[in-house]
Amino acid sequence: MAETTTKVLIPESFQGGTYDIAGQMGLIWELIKAPLIVPLLRICVYISLAMSLMLFFERLYMGIVIILVKLFWKKPEKRYKYEAIQEDLELGSSNFPVVLIQIPMFNEREVYKISIGAACGLSWPSDRLVIQVLDDSTDPTIKQMVELECQRWASKGINIRYQIRETRGGYKAGALKEGLKRSYVKHCEYVAIFDADFRPEPDYLRRAIPFLVHNPDIALVQARWRFVNSDECLLTRMQEMSLDYHFTVEQEVGSATHAFFGFNGTAGVWRIAAINEAGGWKDRTTVEDMDLAVRASLRGWKFLYLGDLQVKSELPSTFNAFRFQQHRWSCGPANLFRKIVMEIVKTKKVTLWKKFYVIYSFFFVRKIIAHMVTFFFYCVVLPLTILVPEVYVPIWGAVYIPSIITILNSVGTPRSIHLLFYWILFENVMSLHRTKATLIGLLETGRANEWVVTEKLGDIVKNKAAEAAKKPAPKFFKRPKFKFGNRLHLLELGFGAFLFICGCYDYVHGKNNYFVYLFLQTITFLICGFGYVGTIIPSS
Repeated sequence: MAETTTKVLIPESFQGGTYDIAGQMGLIWELIKAPLIVPLLRICVYISLAMSLMLFFERLYMGIVIILVKLFWKKPEKRYKYEAIQEDLELGSSNFPVVLIQIPMFNEREVYKISIGAACGLSWPSDRLVIQVLDDSTDPTIKQMVELECQRWASKGINIRYQIRETRGGYKAGALKEGLKRSYVKHCEYVAIFDADFRPEPDYLRRAIPFLVHNPDIALVQARWRFVNSDECLLTRMQEMSLDYHFTVEQEVGSATHAFFGFNGTAGVWRIAAINEAGGWKDRTTVEDMDLAVRASLRGWKFLYLGDLQVKSELPSTFNAFRFQQHRWSCGPANLFRKIVMEIVKTKKVTLWKKFYVIYSFFFVRKIIAHMVTFFFYCVVLPLTILVPEVYVPIWGAVYIPSIITILNSVGTPRSIHLLFYWILFENVMSLHRTKATLIGLLETGRANEWVVTEKLGDIVKNKAAEAAKKPAPKFFKRPKFKFGNRLHLLELGFGAFLFICGCYDYVHGKNNYFVYLFLQTITFLICGFGYVGTIIPSS
């Protein structure tokens, strides 16, 4: 009987003890590319294009609405009842409602005097104003400093109270909730909230409160933020561009069309009855402000945004502080969406159109899709299609749509139009962290409830610059102490290396010239990865 033998077919490159590892990896890549990689990447392209279109139509809708608002909508004083509150010769200040000012703080060494001084300088009858400093500081020295500042203003006749808690339970939401429980605020009708770095102008209450007094269906009046340190460095200019669009377009459109928008957590005045009806402050997420706003809106309350009522504030000027802030601002809304979406669906006090607006536009597109499509499409999928040329990305999705979206985003800050291209690259870098935070919030894992207070510097930079100008120049330059590990961000550096490889491959083999974008994006990832974005001074 003939002996049966079995032959195993092995590529020649695999045979033998000495073979090129790079060649073997290339062969494996070719074996799995057609049946696995190409179909998966093609699906990712379709999903990314769908998300891009969702974001494009959202931006286009808001762009059209904001033009109509600016051209044809009546100003708030015409849309709502408004009459300035004046002192009565006979009744004195009794026709002014009693207003509570809450200033939550946590180790705010550099800015506590600024916020307390601004609150005490508000033009409102002193017997109709209660100022409450909610100090959760853990540093006993700072606690003493804040308490002494409150005592100093109290000695001038200001009704200011210094409040502390045993623990930081609930963080900011817990402090605000505890503050409203105090017996001396029971007669207050409205509460204005200012974070420690916010500086309201003296006429703030006189311009905001009349809307609440004369319109019993309004729960919140929100002012716009203005930034005192926007020109400090390139990082603060980039933040200004993003936030100006938020206030100029998103808040204005929400206020004009649906009388709803997300409370910004500060520089706003609430009707205390609306807070109580909505269930009060809750600490289930790190965006207690948005949580309260959504719950109040679902009960039929209206919100009003006043773009010409502005409050000065401070932007984070270090990259670490900005990253922590963006984690909270991205993770919190996603986590809240997970917890409140069914409550929105089941409510019967708002229209179906408003439900759709809150779920789809406010939450899904702006808080989830906007972060994910920026990162996945432009930092992952598009670069991978360079390595897999069999997958085609249409030019309208790769260039035209993002260009239009970027132009629409730039309307908030015309003075920074020359920084627009770098802003795109910087936003792509930050989309990495925002996407990561969004997924953490949706899945409620890891750092979902992490709260890191944003570092504030107040006037420390200006003061040091002034002191340095007065001192004579040193004979020898003394290099400041520098901890390289504190600046190093491995995630950004890793993506920078990945995009550099894709750019080199496109330069050698590609046909679309994407390498120009990829090399510029690589540089931006590396700048952020080495922590230098906060040290670059922008041109005016």
